Parts: sequence; C-alpha cells; structure tokens
Amino acid sequence: MPGFVLHLGATVLCSHGGQAQPTAVQPRVAVSAQPVTTIAAPYVIAGCAMPPPPVANGPCLTAQWLIGSTRVFAEGVPLLLLDSQALCTPTATPLIIAATQVRVTAM
Repeated sequence: MPGFVLHLGATVLCSHGGQAQPTAVQPRVAVSAQPVTTIAAPYVIAGCAMPPPPVANGPCLTAQWLIGSTRVFAEGVPLLLLDSQALCTPTATPLIIAATQVRVTAM
C-alpha cells in the first residue's frame, strides 16, 4: 500500500511514550525540506516509561525497522513509510508513527 514518506521531523514514539529518533538519515533525498529515513538505520529511544527488570523488561532502547517501501528507494535502500513496522529492543513492542509530512507518498 502507498503511504506517506517518513522524514527526520516525523514524530515516532515507542509504545510506552518514549521519543524515537533515527541514528542516520539519507541526506540526498528530502521531503518537506528534511532528509528521509530508510529501513537501514535503527532508531534510538529516549524517555521510555517501561520499568526495568525485575518489574518488567524495559525500557525501550533501540528499534529496528522490519518493513519499508517496496518500489521507492534512496541509494538502493527502502524508505520508511507511515505504515512501516518496527520492533523495540529489549521489549519487543512496536514503534508508533504519530505524525509525518503529508505531501509525498511512496509504495
């Protein structure tokens, strides 16, 4: 399915409210004047509310994207889209894409 392309300014959260940011962006491709993000770069998470062991298995520290675009690439790497999926480490919970630009779509 087509979806909006994620960029550096997108709001991405872990399931427990932590703020997620990409470790790297693709500076050669920009949407809304900001570089796009690709499936290759993991995200780092700050401010996760999940308690540490022995109470739970948190907090979320990083997340790796599993699904990206299938037809649009930046330097051969799939882009991240609004419907892309990621898993956080060590909690194995998903990332939530709360907001992104709404002008450029990809598939």
